[in-house]
Amino acid sequence: MKLPTTHALKPYPELKDSGVEWFDNVPGHWDVTSLRRRLRAYDGIKIGPFGSQLKLDQMSNSGYKVYGQANVISNDFLCGTKFISQEKFDELAACEVLPGDLLVTMMGTSGRCAGVPSGAAAGIMDSHLLRLRLDDTICPKFAVLLIDESPYIKQQITVSGKGSIMHGLNSGMIKALIVVIPPLPEQAAIVRFLDRADRRIQRYIRAKQKLIVLLDEQKQAIIHQAVTGKIDVRTGQPFPAYRDSGVRWLGEVPMHWAVKRLKFLAYIPSSLVDPRLEEHRHKVLIAPNHIAPRLGKITDFETAEAQGADSGKHEVTAGDVVYSKIRPNLRKAAISPVDGICSADIYPIRVRKDEINPSFFLQLLLSNNVTRYTVECSMRVAMPKINREALGDCWLLYPTLADQTTILEWINFETARSDVAIQGAEREIDLLHEYRTRLISDVVTGKLDVREAAAELPEEDVHRDTEKSADEYAIETDVTV
Repeated sequence: MKLPTTHALKPYPELKDSGVEWFDNVPGHWDVTSLRRRLRAYDGIKIGPFGSQLKLDQMSNSGYKVYGQANVISNDFLCGTKFISQEKFDELAACEVLPGDLLVTMMGTSGRCAGVPSGAAAGIMDSHLLRLRLDDTICPKFAVLLIDESPYIKQQITVSGKGSIMHGLNSGMIKALIVVIPPLPEQAAIVRFLDRADRRIQRYIRAKQKLIVLLDEQKQAIIHQAVTGKIDVRTGQPFPAYRDSGVRWLGEVPMHWAVKRLKFLAYIPSSLVDPRLEEHRHKVLIAPNHIAPRLGKITDFETAEAQGADSGKHEVTAGDVVYSKIRPNLRKAAISPVDGICSADIYPIRVRKDEINPSFFLQLLLSNNVTRYTVECSMRVAMPKINREALGDCWLLYPTLADQTTILEWINFETARSDVAIQGAEREIDLLHEYRTRLISDVVTGKLDVREAAAELPEEDVHRDTEKSADEYAIETDVTV
């Protein structure tokens, strides 16, 4: 599969000074103006209802949809379960959302933009969104690309949003944005070119993501066989003798392996500390979203102060196993490399190192057997989570410390090629995202002229192009960038 190449694209023949200090030259026939001048005169911009106008207890499970930031950030106008009655909708009619409107996020992840698609359910926006309606000199899809993707808009939004406790925008900031606009036919050409390029890039990314899933499943199968005693890693064959474990979900186990409840192999602290105190607020804070599912790795660190933590946390010592009790099917567990604190949604687990290796213990927590048990226990409550007592009662299967070391060394050797392949695929995905960002930036800011390239694009069956299986591209490596 070939990605759209930029080699054939050329700069515009005539450029002019944009007149903006922080912006480069722009195509001579493009218009430099403020967004305010491209909004409809009577209803061009509108902020969502104040919090007092739309309270949670006024919402229901059916009626008119209430759109929020999640719809914009995910560009998914089907998600969401908040609705209001006909009476409330009539009261807030000025905040109605219609196909063709642009919605912009105002708080937190501010400055994200999405266009409301045709067929979107009737509804209103909530207080965290701002609605734009453009005049007939600008194509909504082109405007979305500008606001959501172009670096010069992001720069203006970043500068405008500074100074508040929580990065936020208002209607004045949005109206003051400086935009560079080509003529309508050229906007259409840009949208067509980038839309086709984006579909191809996303298709290739999906193929790489599927490859990563397959490689990870292969890796997990290798680990499962070793840590559950299905094979003797020294011979690659089953052990000569097995016995009944007495535990339904463990089944038969190697004759010389021990079976013991987790609470007799590890300690799970229950006390909490205040992250706002001086001795804790500068410590690393580990939250569930910092732990990669299934991989046994912590991918990010932040201090308690940076995260704005204000509720009770557990203390963590370097070498502790941290395990997310929320949605255990995600298998979020890792070994903490530092002293710090962790979310109350995470259990810090201190293993008895005289009986079990922390790294082997981590592989047990990530195994299919333990995951089946924790998921079954978590389904007994409204919010899927495994409580401390149930986790402590989990049966674990393990050999001697010497054999645990042998198994861990074997796992590292056998999964090394999968790890290299996964890292390669992840790097390719990162490069594709970088390429997409650069391509969009160069096109919407007038650095590259796509008019001829867009005119030469073949007519496509868009539905077929979008739905085509990633399997068809998994083995294609002819990527032109």
